[in-house]
Amino acid sequence: MIEQNTPPLYPHRHLLGIRGMSPPEIEMLLDRADAAVAFSRQREKKSATLRGRTQINLFFEASTRTQSSFELAGKRLGADVMNMSVASSSVKKGETLI
Repeated sequence: MIEQNTPPLYPHRHLLGIRGMSPPEIEMLLDRADAAVAFSRQREKKSATLRGRTQINLFFEASTRTQSSFELAGKRLGADVMNMSVASSSVKKGETLI
């Protein structure tokens, strides 16, 4: 489990660089990175962040590393993870997923 004294959540939607970020925001981001490193070094690497949720991975191009990293991230966050292949989905027939 992740410690209760984790830094606050990142207030922005994306991180494309630090230009425009205040020094406290940069420090908070580095603190979050330190917490993630400490968590990854623990023996038990599962958190409850996504417990009770399902993560469905659907990749349109084969990418073993990307699929594996998404699956591992979902599992470490506590999600039930399902990997789907475009070849076996309705997308191949031209249907939309939504």
